Order: sequence, then C-alpha cells, then structure tokens
Amino acid sequence: MIRRFNRYELKYVLPAADVERIVEDLKTMTEPDTHGGLNGYRLLSLYYDSPALDCFWAKIEGLKYRRKLRLRIYPGPELEGGLDHVTEGMVEIKQRMNRTVQKRRLKLPLEEAEQLCAGIMPERELDDMDRQVASEVQYMVRAMHLQPTCITAYRRQAFVGGLYDAGLRITFDTHVGYRVHGLKVNLDAKNHLFLSPDWSIMEVKVNDAIPDWVTSLLARHGCQMRRVSKYCAGVAMSKDMDVIPLAMAPGKDGKEDGLYGRTTERS
Repeated sequence: MIRRFNRYELKYVLPAADVERIVEDLKTMTEPDTHGGLNGYRLLSLYYDSPALDCFWAKIEGLKYRRKLRLRIYPGPELEGGLDHVTEGMVEIKQRMNRTVQKRRLKLPLEEAEQLCAGIMPERELDDMDRQVASEVQYMVRAMHLQPTCITAYRRQAFVGGLYDAGLRITFDTHVGYRVHGLKVNLDAKNHLFLSPDWSIMEVKVNDAIPDWVTSLLARHGCQMRRVSKYCAGVAMSKDMDVIPLAMAPGKDGKEDGLYGRTTERS
C-alpha cells in the first residue's frame, strides 16, 4: 500500500455512452485495477468537517491550500454480505496545494480508525511514517473541532497505466450518493443519489505529466474538465445550499446532466 503520494487530478462528468467508448479505448493502453477487475469495486467515505464547515467552504471558495480528513472503507462485492463484515478503515488526509493533490493515509482496524478520527491516538505500535500521519490527524481533529459530517458512496471502475505510464490511474465513479445521517461507515443506511445513475465522474490521475496519448484520447472524446467535489455536493444538497459543488461545462445548467446546485457566495 502506498502511504504517501503527490499527484495531479483532472475530473470530468460524462454520460454512460461516452464512458463506454472511452473504456474501449483504454483497454488497449491500460489494465484494470487488480482490486476490482473490469467489474470495479465499492467505496464509502466518511468526511469530517468543523461545525462551520470550513473544509466545505475552502473548496467552494477555491482556496489554493486546503485539506480535509476522511475515513474510507472498501465494502467489497454485494454478494459478500452487508457492511458489518468490514474490519479495516483507511484514514486519509487529502491536501491540495495549488494544482497538486497530496495524500497521506493510514490503515487501521475500523474501531481504531474511528477513534483516531475522534482525536484518540492508537495504542498499537506504529512505524515512524504512520505515527506522523496519526499525529497530524489528531492535531487536525482537535484544532478544527472536526466531527462526522457527510458520507459519500459509489462504485468505481479503475484502470492503471503500464510500464511506460507509471503512476497513471483513470477511474469512473457511478451510482454516486451521499447521506448526512447514520454517520458510521459500516452502517447499512440509505444513501441519496446526487448524480444520475447513467452519468459518471471520470478522474485522470498522474504523478507528473499527462501522457500524450491520454491528452489525445480526452480531446477525441470531447471531454471538458469540471470542478467536482462529491463531499461538497452531498453537503450542499443536504442543506439546500445555493452553491455549485459540481461545476458545469459552459452552457450547462446542471439539470440537463442530472447535477444540481447554483452559484452563490458564502453568507
């Protein structure tokens, strides 16, 4: 497991028909992620924020430096049972500095991961790198008074680059939902969709430069970058806020794409 990395992320919101054509092209240059294969896998993330939603507003206002804390689990295929079988959680600090995304993460037994996100350090022995991440999490929780705020859940199909495209990762997220109740990651509670089931969020992630063939692929399929935040979309919809958590392409009003929200400034 990679515990620290810096990379660039480009995001797009696409209809299913476009995704199918892009995936067909990707099959000749990439390989399916080994954890999910061609069928993909499920993700569920619990985001923490301050009572004033400082992390939410940092994204909405486009601050060049911002970070947030989340607890993520990988439930596995539906046929394996409910969420109560999940025993591990990934505590992640996701930080953005200008255009670079930095992540630091720590895998723990789920109960200990939840305690860490409540500001309680694990009693188990951690190596230097994990202890540094745990200490930063504890500091963030206490300094910002972080609390469970919103859960996002979706299915992800992922592709990775080959030998000459190390670090390339292209993902497609569908059935993207949220909830602001039942804020425990292993609780089998209902999620609300904020993206139409026939639309997908595509992310292109690279360590350095985007390979030329990927740039050509995006241009060939007419992909247009959009500012996307699943967490912000969930919070905005739950509170009926007049913000745009999923930015539209020029000429789009959101309803056409199954996306919601309007632009406003922080009150």
